[in-house]
Amino acid sequence: MEDQEWIGGKHSLLEALNAGRTINKIWVAEGAQKHLTQPILAEAKNRGIVVQFVDKRKLDQMVPGLQHQGVVAQVAPYAYAEVDDLLAAAAERGEAPFLLILDEIEDPHNLGSILRTAECTGVHGVIIPKRRSAAVTATVSKTSAGAVEYVPVARVTNLVQTMEQLKQAGIWIVGTDVNAKEDMYQGGGVLNGPVAVVIGNENKGMGRLVRETCDVLLKLPMNGRLNSLNASVAAGVMMYEALRRRRAEG
Repeated sequence: MEDQEWIGGKHSLLEALNAGRTINKIWVAEGAQKHLTQPILAEAKNRGIVVQFVDKRKLDQMVPGLQHQGVVAQVAPYAYAEVDDLLAAAAERGEAPFLLILDEIEDPHNLGSILRTAECTGVHGVIIPKRRSAAVTATVSKTSAGAVEYVPVARVTNLVQTMEQLKQAGIWIVGTDVNAKEDMYQGGGVLNGPVAVVIGNENKGMGRLVRETCDVLLKLPMNGRLNSLNASVAAGVMMYEALRRRRAEG
């Protein structure tokens, strides 16, 4: 069974149900707290989803390492979007496209946190490469606190090619790079319009070709001695700056 086919925990499971994900079966621990299970049982009954009550230890064996709170579901694998879907989501809202490109983010917890912030800041979609990148799995879903059901994620074979296509569609590509000359507060004007923000790998940053394909490189202002923020924190800072500028524009 692939990791991505399991969801655990009341919150993640309710979000998946609400988003209309295809759920094959739900397992509930005997003696699980009623306030956790009641809304899930009611929704499962409405949809005719099979629910089985089992010993809690069985759940621990089924999904080792997943914090499941006594409820686990097997779901159809995560349905990735196409890049066009992300642009369509922006058009539907009547907003300038605001996308995130993640260049080889490897830690599923980072990916989950980034998706959570993306949902909060109105990002229309996230683009990840098929290779050397965390995929959307149960761990990502859990860390994103359900945001994974609302922010579409597209997986592409070639990031650079996708960036070129976005440029042709009139979208500015803004990379985050510690060695950039301008910082986000000086050069962040591009964040108001159609923009895709690129966040590099946790350790290596952006790949060379990805960096060279960016229209603008910005660094995060640093007052401290350490020159590195966690990738998901760096992404969050950029997303909130974009949100602030977009709100100011009205």
